[in-house]
Amino acid sequence: MDDRQPALFSNTASGDSATAAELVARVVFNCPPFQPFDYLVPADMVESIAVGKRVLVPLGRRSKPITGYCVELFPRSPRPADVEAATPDAAERSFQLKPIARVVDEEPLLTPVLLRLTRWMADYYLCSWGQVLDAIVPAGAKEQSGTRVRVFVEPTPPDERPDPLPRLTPRQTRVWSLLQQQSRRIEVSELARSARCGPAVVLALVRKGLARRSLQRTEQFQPPPSELSFPELVQLNADQNQALWEIEGGLRSGGFRPFLLHGVTGSGKTEVYLKAIEATVQQGKEAIVLVPEISLTPQTISRFRGRFPHVAVLHSHLGDAERGWYWRQIAAGRMQVVVGARSAIFAPTKNLGLIVVDEEHETSFKQETTPRYHARDVAVMRAQMEGVPVVLGSATPSLESWHNARRGQYRLLSLPKRVLDLPLPHVHLIDLRHEPVRHGRFRGISPTLEQAIGQALDQGGQVILLLNRRGFSTFVCCPSCGYVVKCRFCDVTLTYHSQRSIAMCHYCGHEQQLPGQCPECRQSRICYFGYGTEKLEAEVSVKFPGVAAERMDSDTMRRPGRYAEVLDAFRRGEVRILLGTQMIAKGLDFPNVTLVGVINADLALFIPDFRSAERTFQLVAQVAGRTGRGPQGGRVLVQTFNPEQPCIQLAAAHNYEAFAESELTNRRDHAYPPFARLARVILRSRDRSAAAEAAGRLAGCFGAAARDVPNPGSPVRILGPAEAPLFRLKNYYRYHFQVQSESSAALHQAIRSALARFLRPRNVDVVVDIDPVSVL
Repeated sequence: MDDRQPALFSNTASGDSATAAELVARVVFNCPPFQPFDYLVPADMVESIAVGKRVLVPLGRRSKPITGYCVELFPRSPRPADVEAATPDAAERSFQLKPIARVVDEEPLLTPVLLRLTRWMADYYLCSWGQVLDAIVPAGAKEQSGTRVRVFVEPTPPDERPDPLPRLTPRQTRVWSLLQQQSRRIEVSELARSARCGPAVVLALVRKGLARRSLQRTEQFQPPPSELSFPELVQLNADQNQALWEIEGGLRSGGFRPFLLHGVTGSGKTEVYLKAIEATVQQGKEAIVLVPEISLTPQTISRFRGRFPHVAVLHSHLGDAERGWYWRQIAAGRMQVVVGARSAIFAPTKNLGLIVVDEEHETSFKQETTPRYHARDVAVMRAQMEGVPVVLGSATPSLESWHNARRGQYRLLSLPKRVLDLPLPHVHLIDLRHEPVRHGRFRGISPTLEQAIGQALDQGGQVILLLNRRGFSTFVCCPSCGYVVKCRFCDVTLTYHSQRSIAMCHYCGHEQQLPGQCPECRQSRICYFGYGTEKLEAEVSVKFPGVAAERMDSDTMRRPGRYAEVLDAFRRGEVRILLGTQMIAKGLDFPNVTLVGVINADLALFIPDFRSAERTFQLVAQVAGRTGRGPQGGRVLVQTFNPEQPCIQLAAAHNYEAFAESELTNRRDHAYPPFARLARVILRSRDRSAAAEAAGRLAGCFGAAARDVPNPGSPVRILGPAEAPLFRLKNYYRYHFQVQSESSAALHQAIRSALARFLRPRNVDVVVDIDPVSVL
């Protein structure tokens, strides 16, 4: 890849001198070969070409032109007089450039800042620039979804009309008369309807020189209007005012300033965001707000739309037409606030003033396909490039962000108390080892939790139950021989979903009917074990008959609008018990919730991942914050087999700082992030032996590469190759390496050097994941 930053030429800058010297476009692709190539811009495309547009160009021996992104424009250098080659015509061929076939886009899809940002992403996440560019622009923007090209006509100016005037038919005469009466351009179809004729009659006037034809792309999609409400004036407390004062100071002074806003659940972080965004909009600038996909609730969106008249929403549930419309409105500078999931960080704002990343600890900000970027880190880099403040907010910050704040990289802002001085809910740990064992079909809700649910309902409160495992039974096996029903394509058990009567793999999506008898020993008895949200829903309906309950997980929330329907019913009190996976753990604010129950706090605790304790703490602390937000107060009951675990005890005590101190000590001792940089390199193949052989050869390349890194103060540590914890996934056998170093530069250099030495077999894929959030 060329190390030069893209030179962003405007069309006018290319001018006469560039045209005389011939204009060259540098183009990158989302396919091999990934390096940029230079192409000649034909004279008739000089006015239409621009950096950030897509172009069709010939590449290699392909029979058809392919699409690439123009990332640089520059005048072609004159051919050197002393070019030497083996033959004279070889020198001529070496200086020839293929011409661009067509400019695809009418307007640039990317701003200069986005080009610089994506170039940094390609370098940092070790992928191609073309892959990044193709990933960040939504399909709706590329395909102009929600628009159509309309054909307009207008009378030819009198001095340009033919003399003498051509003969017209009676219908043409009627159309010509109507056209002359118009004081504007008129669409061909509209004029034809007025004249009660076909479009061919109108276009005949164009052929005869009496009318001029023009094309215009117009919007066909219009989102439903949102009502701008004027909420009561919120009086900020002293802590909120202090946090807002510091953020507004960054807005006034200008320049890059990163803030970490650490506030307990219910402390009013969102109100601080809104006030800071108001100050941004008053400066005539725009704000980007990133929230996890699961927190894009109607409640969250309505709070922003209630305060600002022009809010764009970008997330995965939008159709191409709606996403494309928002993208074009943002690019035109018509939106004040952009709210969305991780891809919203690439919104093409014209005058960005502030970036907010809410729930910055969320793993959903990490992209799990190429480019494997983390939206939080990209947000910080974009804020630095734009020279604007960035606010990272969370009740349970990631240890990386907390460490950056502790060492002065980020400015730490604290909201230690809830608004209105409401107390944090009391958290009680239920030791399942000492709970009475009840025989029967259901064993998810302990007697202590069942009694607490009944009391909350009797007192008119509402209940939230968290179980971060969907389905009915998490595995199915034969009690006679121990056979377990597994996925055909992954090394995982299938989860039984009772409502659809199928067994499903939650990694690859494979579904199958369960066998009537054990395929190993032919016994007819098959048993269902484990506990998911479907079984929890069934248990609730049996133990609390007649109480309205709703389940929220990815199985029940597939229909558009379903999420909003359930939450609205819960807000109105029509639903008394809300149960589900982690999507109910964050972003919900319901004052009447007086009890939260965590069915099993141990689900993520013993996963072979160095972040398992951190995730357990975050999930318990976040779901505990859903209660106690009203005058009735609230409490939290956490069921666990391991109540002595520090992460569970500290979450129950709402003591994030003690947990962070303990976990950071452990990370420092084992040289894990944030005290070292981490990368994961995965080799995968459908052929197990090919994957194993390639892993062995890559290990040798890593050994040589690690010795070449000239940084003895920050050695590179390479673990592997080893079988990945999920060895077979989606029918690929996977081996992985873990690469660690205190120096990001040393880590990147080692990986680049190893991959440059490695001759990859055609049936083996190599995946590089910088700063992975999962090592499974």
